[in-house]
Amino acid sequence: MKDGKYVILYVEDDPDYRDSLRLVLEANDYIMVEAASAEEGLDVYKESNPDFIIVDLMMEEVDAGTAFIKELRLLKNTAPVYMLSSVGNTLTETINPTELGLTGVFQKPINHEALLAILKIKLNPNPT
Repeated sequence: MKDGKYVILYVEDDPDYRDSLRLVLEANDYIMVEAASAEEGLDVYKESNPDFIIVDLMMEEVDAGTAFIKELRLLKNTAPVYMLSSVGNTLTETINPTELGLTGVFQKPINHEALLAILKIKLNPNPT
């Protein structure tokens, strides 16, 4: 949390997706930090200590997203991590998200209303 706002890290190599999500998150009082690669994502993670993480499955390298998630586990990450994939729900048929260290999977393009609902639940588990 920074300045009373939750920090969301978005690791995505497509700048259009990053720009789109930034508009939605900032309009809903979140701070978005971003990275265009898994390697950059690790640096931003260490600098920003995000409250929630969204990472694209396929970026500059086919397994960049899963490698990023494995590194987060080594860093003892406690923030919810959601994988973003163009194959979406079918991804959960071929992998076990929990074994990877994921909290869940979003279909790409991300449904903004669903994301905001999940953010509210995951970041405010005991709303008053």
